[in-house]
Amino acid sequence: MTTPPGIADIHAAAARLSGLIVETPLLESQELNKRFGGRILFKPETLQRTGSFKFRGAYNKLSSLSEEERSRGVVAFSSGNHAQGVAASAAMFGVKAVIAMPSDAPAMKIANVRKMGAEVVPFDRFRDDRMTVVRPYLEKGMALVPPFDDPAIIAGQGTIGLELMRQAKALGVSLDAVVIPCGGGGLTSGISVAVKDASPDTAVWAVEPEHFDDTRRSLAAGARVSNEPGHSSICDALLTAEPGLITFEINRRNLSGAIAVSDQAAAQAVRDAMAYIKLVVEPGGCVALAALSSGDIELTGKCVVVVLSGGNVDFGTYAEIMAAA
Repeated sequence: MTTPPGIADIHAAAARLSGLIVETPLLESQELNKRFGGRILFKPETLQRTGSFKFRGAYNKLSSLSEEERSRGVVAFSSGNHAQGVAASAAMFGVKAVIAMPSDAPAMKIANVRKMGAEVVPFDRFRDDRMTVVRPYLEKGMALVPPFDDPAIIAGQGTIGLELMRQAKALGVSLDAVVIPCGGGGLTSGISVAVKDASPDTAVWAVEPEHFDDTRRSLAAGARVSNEPGHSSICDALLTAEPGLITFEINRRNLSGAIAVSDQAAAQAVRDAMAYIKLVVEPGGCVALAALSSGDIELTGKCVVVVLSGGNVDFGTYAEIMAAA
């Protein structure tokens, strides 16, 4: 297996990203503090370049390629947020990008990728194998930019952990837990490396949609397991089939556990984010907030950071969620 990234790799990624990314703040809601009985700090990657954390890992990955590799172009597969991160990074380097995207991906995400100059190749997420879709481009010599299971991608996402630990220290608080949305595990694994390096006693939790809780079940089994087919979720950004090899190896060491939340809980968290933090957050980006109501994480008297991982939600979907309040 490829060597997992360490804290030095995350610091190197932070240096590459310096001046290019938004150092997203830690936000707080007194109303939510009262509800949960602790101090809840929110890390809004909704405010990041391209509207999610994914730009961090994508740019770091492209930076790790040689000029000759980049000149042949890059290819990726994604439901939207990684696609936008890759498209934006490729445009900055002036190289061609081809992104395979599920045909049922949010229309806004597909449109944004095209606006950034990338070619979109649609596929059926339930019937088509993603690697089969992108293989012709790989055979042409284009470099694959994976969505999560890659050391450079994980290290880029880990820069969030560096930031939030530094910001918490500046506030004079010691973090009891960090709660993070989880798809393939790149975000949770990267952040966990940085958090555990700075504060080994801080608990790190992953949160997934119901029926797509492959990390939760893999942790319980002690080995990677796949999701059962036939399910759907409004959390389109988190619908991976199974954890990555590298990400799971890190997560099994660093995570205190993983929590599955329903679509209803995710939708309520989207409404709470608007009402109390004044942010538009997509359902998948809001599952960590939803997990605070699960009872699985001790919150009373604790200080907890919740990562809001993305805000790229179609207006129609968002309006439906808000109207259901």
